[in-house]
Amino acid sequence: MAGQSLFVSNKLLMARKTRKPLGCIGVFLLFILALILIPVLEVLYVRFFNPPVTTLMIVRQLEAFVSKRYRGGMNYHWIPLNQVPDDFLDGVWQMEDSRFFNHDGFDWIEMEEAIQRAKKRNQPVRGVSTISNQCARSLFLWQGRSWVRKGLEAYFTFLMEHLLTKQRILELYVNTIELGDGIYGIEEAAQHYYRVPARQLNRSSCAMLAAMLPFPRGWDPHNPSPRLRIRYSLVLRRMNAGGSIERKLDEP
Repeated sequence: MAGQSLFVSNKLLMARKTRKPLGCIGVFLLFILALILIPVLEVLYVRFFNPPVTTLMIVRQLEAFVSKRYRGGMNYHWIPLNQVPDDFLDGVWQMEDSRFFNHDGFDWIEMEEAIQRAKKRNQPVRGVSTISNQCARSLFLWQGRSWVRKGLEAYFTFLMEHLLTKQRILELYVNTIELGDGIYGIEEAAQHYYRVPARQLNRSSCAMLAAMLPFPRGWDPHNPSPRLRIRYSLVLRRMNAGGSIERKLDEP
């Protein structure tokens, strides 16, 4: 009887030992599944609903609280894409991602050119973020150069390009892009800097706001630095040389 009891006890002990690895594997698989599905749900949400807040806004609030360098804030006002001036859309399209309507979220041509430039100058590769990349970063992620962030950005970009239209990506982009300290989106920028609704911005103001995108918290459109003036002139030249974005927006 004692021997039988010992045999049963050994079997129970062995069963517990065999269950532990399965439990760890199960937790790991659940983690991977969540990592895959949560971004899908987030992208599906912004397909149908305008985001009330973005990850970048929250991160900026925390930065302001910790460093006191910036005031932070969440000044953000959503407007539909048809109320965004074509001149501003032209500016960001020509400066940030001129192949936006022709690629799948990743501009392989620009990447190759950037790699070649970096090799010649013996510098890190820079300047290859598409509008879709930037939009994914603003909506769901944080700023930085870590491989984790870059990997997540690539995944979110892939999802956005397959679950959203180009028009919706552009609408999300111009409404959530950072355009100053605590200022997000073209409507809020127009109200803050020029005291008019976005639809009343003139071509010059649109070009200036588009020029600010690389350093929105450090540049002032009313007191432009030499570098901002150069970018402003470049934006205007590209807007004049490139085609209008209006035709592209009408394409399916």
